[in-house]
Amino acid sequence: MLKKRSIKLKGHATSITMEDEFWEALGRIATQQNTSIQKLIEGIDAKRLESGANLASAIRVYILKALCSSASHTEA
Repeated sequence: MLKKRSIKLKGHATSITMEDEFWEALGRIATQQNTSIQKLIEGIDAKRLESGANLASAIRVYILKALCSSASHTEA
């Protein structure tokens, strides 16, 4: 199921729509990094501006890379 959340980026309200599973994964990653979802998204947003990617897509890719990186560390 899709879930929409509103956050502020650079002082402006924006909404992000993603599946529940992505929000849950983002929350786990934020916890592992000892930060908030808001701060994590701010960092993703700053990096995605270089590529011009859609914010929700950039978040999904970030989650995928984080999970792949975590999996490769646990296999070693």
